[in-house]
Amino acid sequence: MILRERETEEGLLVAVCDDDVLGETFEDGAVSLTVTEEFYGGEQADAAEVVDSLSRAAVANLVGTETVALAIEEGFVDEENVLEFEATRHAQFLRM
Repeated sequence: MILRERETEEGLLVAVCDDDVLGETFEDGAVSLTVTEEFYGGEQADAAEVVDSLSRAAVANLVGTETVALAIEEGFVDEENVLEFEATRHAQFLRM
């Protein structure tokens, strides 16, 4: 997985994606999702590093079947809130 963290005025923004989706565009009808290097590009991370980052995040954007499955398994995202885009999955969360 590829992990990127940014500090914002609202707290830590975390972006995580599967390795194989970086640079790809996915569509679902009129809606498209582009996994850009600019937003999602970062460092290679294992599951423990991603979980640590998500546990500190105020906002997270997640793309990819592995990434979203980990977020569901660890309780950060509910399955019913996951979006399907062609061959991948996308989820976001906001901690208030």
